[in-house]
Amino acid sequence: MAAQRPLKIGITCYPSVGGSGILASALGVELAERGHEVHFISYGRPFRLPAKAPRLFFHPVVINDYGLFKYPDYTLPLSVKMAEVSRDYGLDVLHVHYAVPHATAAILARSMLPAGKKPRVVTTLHGTDTTLLGRDAGYGPAISHALAQSDAVTTVSEFLRRETERLLSVKRPIDVIHNFFDPKKPTRARAAVRRELGLGKETMILHASNLRAPKRIDLLLEAVARVRPAEAFKLVILAGGDFAPFEDDVRRLGLGDRIVLRQNVAEIEDYFQAADVGLFTSESESFCLSILEAMNFGCPSVATAVGGIPEVVENGKSGLLVPFGDADGLARALESLIANPARLRAMGQAARQRARALFSAAKIVPRYEALYRRVCAERGGCEG
Repeated sequence: MAAQRPLKIGITCYPSVGGSGILASALGVELAERGHEVHFISYGRPFRLPAKAPRLFFHPVVINDYGLFKYPDYTLPLSVKMAEVSRDYGLDVLHVHYAVPHATAAILARSMLPAGKKPRVVTTLHGTDTTLLGRDAGYGPAISHALAQSDAVTTVSEFLRRETERLLSVKRPIDVIHNFFDPKKPTRARAAVRRELGLGKETMILHASNLRAPKRIDLLLEAVARVRPAEAFKLVILAGGDFAPFEDDVRRLGLGDRIVLRQNVAEIEDYFQAADVGLFTSESESFCLSILEAMNFGCPSVATAVGGIPEVVENGKSGLLVPFGDADGLARALESLIANPARLRAMGQAARQRARALFSAAKIVPRYEALYRRVCAERGGCEG
């Protein structure tokens, strides 16, 4: 049997800190390392995309702020750039992460191209494109149209697949392909990172997110403020957004000496390997990539049992899950682990084993490769 040729894949994602962009960047890197040619198309270089790597390219989208538009338009310049890159590089697949506006732009880009030059469109939904925008009458019909016109649709959890079918009345098949994470080697020793953070014997509680409203940082702070004894821990927050709106809460709850803030951290492995337990208090979550990142370093999490999180964490085995909104329950779960280091270590070991067994690049990336091959074969082979 002849070997299959490498594919030419375009990837579009939001470049800012967030799970969809992080996953898309990691996928692109993994695909390039497997011999495929990968072209990122976005208004900025994705947060974790290497500056130089073989078979990995970045094409910026220029957004003009014309006076006749009240708001600058991104969808049309993006679709034009997608069509241009697809034509010039003979892309087989456009893989778009997040429905709005990426899937819509990809469908439009494909319609601009002649027969024989049209790439397949794969749309991956990551969460709020379904659970928030899917409810909006101004977006829902456009999202439904883009999903219907895509050659394949994937979600990052079973929860999100069900929500997509329910909210958007999607009848077509949806593939569930979970997120993955393969950590890089930390650049600094655990002890050095803990010294930098001012940690002695305290338990290091870690939270990492973009700080957007669904992450419920107010609940996070309320929960740690109830942990006793207060001197037993420090909360380290890796913030991908503006923490200023929460500073009043920190002062009100008397947490000033219990919190260490680090913003826009690229070398996340340094901090995850220094942590003892994660804390995630989201009110909605399609997967929660940060929990998986922590699991890879033997760091179990206390988290709210919402969305796709129970697909990642086995409650009582690789972490502890608490009903959303229960600040006391979150605090008691943290206290139970802080007071029992042996249980904390056992959960951490189980978390690492689960992450590597189910959510590694070796497990997940071949599923995307098979999906690309499938959508090409369904229409007579990849064009271009």
